[in-house]
Amino acid sequence: MEPKSSQKADTTQLDSSFFYNPEYQYTIRKDDKISISVWGQDELSVGSSYGIYNSNEVYGKWLMVDDSGTVEIPKLGTYCVKGLTIQELKQILKVEFGKWILNPVVDVKILNKEITVMGEVRSPKVIQVDKDQNSLFEIIAKCEGFDTYANLKYVKILRQNGDNVIVANVDITESGGYLYKNIQLYPGDVVVVPSRSYKEFDRRVSIIIPFTTAITAAAILITAF
Repeated sequence: MEPKSSQKADTTQLDSSFFYNPEYQYTIRKDDKISISVWGQDELSVGSSYGIYNSNEVYGKWLMVDDSGTVEIPKLGTYCVKGLTIQELKQILKVEFGKWILNPVVDVKILNKEITVMGEVRSPKVIQVDKDQNSLFEIIAKCEGFDTYANLKYVKILRQNGDNVIVANVDITESGGYLYKNIQLYPGDVVVVPSRSYKEFDRRVSIIIPFTTAITAAAILITAF
């Protein structure tokens, strides 16, 4: 008999989107803050990372993706960016700006890529992330680890899926299964670490909650434990 068969069954039941996917790329969504930098072209840059004259998020220099998924790009006008990856948008801008600039050097950044950690960690916070690939343990470490009263059997990961939220449960106390426990987190995910005093909510299989945002779902879930 293969050892730890029950553990293996739990792993296969968890939604595959919570495991490492080397091909995953963040896609631009509504309310994202985007900076565009064009080397040597300050008039085309918004929140430029290449110079000091049109830079710095502190001064509100970014493009906000509106409800229709568009932004106003200098010299290009209204442009639909929702659903594009950063690499796709960079390539589009290189082609467009290349119509009047020789070999434009273009950089695009999403300024509000973040993961939220709530509940029984030593320093709950909203963590700004530059990478698309982030692991659960890496993010918990940025919160200075789990607090004393954390219920490690029922750590929740909430992920936006259109108008719904996918919820996964991770049992940190389970022996072995490192890849199962150290799951991949995407920008926009919310981690909820309940207290041991809360009632147990154990669902191995990911469930769908019809809430508008992951933050809303997390706030409701954390008051239910």
